[in-house]
Amino acid sequence: MVRLLPEICITKKQIQMEELSKQANGLLNKKKVVILGGSTGIGLATAKAAAAQGAEVVIVSSNQRKLNEALTQLPANAIAIAADLTREQQVKDLFTKVGAFDHLVFTAGETLQINTIADVTVANAKQFFDLRYWGAFMAVKYAAPNINQGGSIVLSGGSASMRPGTGWGLGASICAAMEGFTRAMAIELAPIRVNIVAPGLVKTDLWGDMAEADREAMYTHFSDTLPVKHVAGADDIAQTYIYLLTQKYSTGQRIVVDGGYVLV
Repeated sequence: MVRLLPEICITKKQIQMEELSKQANGLLNKKKVVILGGSTGIGLATAKAAAAQGAEVVIVSSNQRKLNEALTQLPANAIAIAADLTREQQVKDLFTKVGAFDHLVFTAGETLQINTIADVTVANAKQFFDLRYWGAFMAVKYAAPNINQGGSIVLSGGSASMRPGTGWGLGASICAAMEGFTRAMAIELAPIRVNIVAPGLVKTDLWGDMAEADREAMYTHFSDTLPVKHVAGADDIAQTYIYLLTQKYSTGQRIVVDGGYVLV
């Protein structure tokens, strides 16, 4: 036993060194990744995943309290900036402050509202686009000049554009608009790569306005219906954003991550 102890210690040390080496040489090592909507949900999960790959992450949202909470879950070199992404001057000032960086991720979005067209006012319908479409539009406009060679942009849509249900008129519209914008920017901003993730149902606080019993019933229904037999968490979807940040031969593409929803 005494003779084996040094060998065991060496083995453990080797394992620790290998883990540190993997982190230091991650796919995003020394890359600066700006994540809009990065304080909660998919955005925060993507920030964690990018940091695990060696990136310096900058998270942005309009809620300073949520940003402060998010920072406690990220490495010490992470940066948080408060900005209202529906305000053009604040978006412009944001990217002046950020300076040069490598990758932009846009996951910002308000709590989802599902209403039929008869129950939606035109004014409210227009507001729905302010953050999810125009916020992304302004972010791309002012971020693009700062993105380093080899960098990319990953936007967010959803499976509603492919299989909308009743009450999803606005949701389907914004998702489809974002997909068209993505393809156009992939051409216009080349060689910057521009892609979009289209998640299905995901367990995040976007469903926070629903009663807990209704929310859990929805998750159970989808778990029974989906081919994969479960509803994704934010961490599952974050893997797709990381893939698109690091896949250097993909641009103008929509990656659907919906558990097979559009098939059934």
